[in-house]
Amino acid sequence: MNNKIPNNRAWLLVLPMLVLVAFSAIIPLMTVVNYSVQDVLGPNATFFTGTEWFKSTLNDPALQAAFLRQISFSLIILAIQIPLGIGIALIMPKRGWQASAVLILITLPLLIPWNVVGSIWQIFTRGDIGLMGWGLRELGVNYNLTRNAGDAWVTIILMDVWHWTPLVAMLCYSGLRSIPEAYYQAARIDRASKWAVFRYIQLPKLTNVLVIAVLLRFMHSFMIYAEPFVLTGGGPGSSTTFLSQSLTTMAIGQQDLGPSAAFSLIYFLVILLVSWVFYTTIMNMQKDKPPHGGA
Repeated sequence: MNNKIPNNRAWLLVLPMLVLVAFSAIIPLMTVVNYSVQDVLGPNATFFTGTEWFKSTLNDPALQAAFLRQISFSLIILAIQIPLGIGIALIMPKRGWQASAVLILITLPLLIPWNVVGSIWQIFTRGDIGLMGWGLRELGVNYNLTRNAGDAWVTIILMDVWHWTPLVAMLCYSGLRSIPEAYYQAARIDRASKWAVFRYIQLPKLTNVLVIAVLLRFMHSFMIYAEPFVLTGGGPGSSTTFLSQSLTTMAIGQQDLGPSAAFSLIYFLVILLVSWVFYTTIMNMQKDKPPHGGA
């Protein structure tokens, strides 16, 4: 029996990336963990506080309100963008120059930087020069996102739907294009309805793509910062102040390094936890489905 010692030199190819990840992620993370248990009074003046900053962060009414706003926004975004993205992907042309033209047009919003998106919508919603603001004013709608919290929320949701639904549509479109034609031929032979084709052929094949779409959209919507900050500045009042804006104000505006470090760790863990819940739930739903369904 030939017992050869395995050659592990291939790990040397991964070593540069591991070093890069250590400097760009692990070391900063450890720094944040260090600050989260200390009270930083100056360059050489720190005092160990234990879990004090975590307790004060979790009990802060302003941060609790920001968390509720954040989770509500993310759930609304997912409830709108996932079905809308699937619907757009289903009606997109499958081949020919029309498919190429639609793909180019639908990806244009994704190419715009986040802060520019906020500026575009800020101008778009103005009552004097903005098309949306002027149109609503002409229709007699009392629209003012700087004074009405409901108007501000609707505008931010519309802005995010316009900006990021194309990503969901493109992911779903790629998933639909990967389905073999033989499935559709069998469905036509069985005279399956469009709903049956979607329910038993297209939707199961989109499961993995939808997992990616849900996770990407949740993580980004839960960390959204530039767009609402430019559009509303967190107002009116604090009605559109999300967790990312609260964290930025605490860390940069107030220079509270200890509380902001604890806040960022809690923020990070919440994103990981909810993403894991989404992933586990979707995959378990897929496992519970029967392998074949009737048409």
